[in-house]
Parts: sequence; C-alpha cells; structure tokens
Amino acid sequence: MVQFFESLMLICFGISWPISVYKSLKSRSTKGKSVIFTVAILLGYISGIFSKIIGGNINYVLYLYIFNFIVISIDFVLYFINRHHEKTESTVKA
Repeated sequence: MVQFFESLMLICFGISWPISVYKSLKSRSTKGKSVIFTVAILLGYISGIFSKIIGGNINYVLYLYIFNFIVISIDFVLYFINRHHEKTESTVKA
C-alpha cells in the first residue's frame, strides 16, 4: 500500500513536468522559471532514486522517479537554451 501512495504522489507531480517542458519549448522563455527550484527538485528525485537503490527496494516506483528526473532534466537544459536565446535576441535588438 505504501508503494501505491508513493507512486500516486510521483504520478501527480510528474503530470506537471511534461507540461512545463512543452511550455519551455513553445515560449522559448525563462520567465517564471527558477534554476534554484529546479535544482532542488532534481536533488529530491536523485535522493528518491538512491533511497530505492540503497534500500534494495527496486520496483516500479523507481522508474517513476527516473522518468520524472529525466523530464525535469530536459526542462533544466531548456532553461539554459532559452536563456541563451533571450540574450542573443536582446543583443540583436540593441
């Protein structure tokens, strides 16, 4: 039952990450994004992954942690791509 609720939490959190990636791709903007917040979330998922591995509790929940970590990592990379795009765009306008 514990794994069910943990996976439900990860699914609920995980729904928002692909949406965030889509918005980052579409807007090509860093507005509303926080690198510190994203790093904190990534560290949380890394901790969850290590907790499962070290505790020997390798099950389907581990894959949810990994999936969320990958999607947030994509959004993290997109932040820097979009920031570069914004800087380039502002230089061209100036």
